[in-house]
Amino acid sequence: MDDLGWLELACDLAALCPPSRTAFSVGAVIVGADGREIARGHSREDDPNDHAEEAALAKTTGDLAGATVYSSLEPCGRRASRPRPCAKLIIASGARRVVFAWREPALFAEGTGAELLAAAGIEVVELPDLAARAREPNTHLL
Repeated sequence: MDDLGWLELACDLAALCPPSRTAFSVGAVIVGADGREIARGHSREDDPNDHAEEAALAKTTGDLAGATVYSSLEPCGRRASRPRPCAKLIIASGARRVVFAWREPALFAEGTGAELLAAAGIEVVELPDLAARAREPNTHLL
């Protein structure tokens, strides 16, 4: 699968999220350098405070060197519910690339994840052609 296919899967996962009035519904997939899926997750998967990237990363072991994280929404750069935002969790994981569809609107926190990732040397790719699809499970918030 290519970037578009993996990101479409992340958007599909966002639809599995229990709706919330205080958080976005997001899906994430982690793909290894070999092109195989390592893990996937979605917001509020196991805990009301889970973010998608956090849920997917929790299912991995070891260094994710060369991996790509696909997320329907820009990984958070600020977070109230946990001490480390998703961008910092991704940086610590060793993943070298992040592909997302929709920039985080400033509804709950200012979207700074892409900037944090880029500053850490991680390649950041935005595919806005899928932004409308990433917004679909969040229309109640917009």
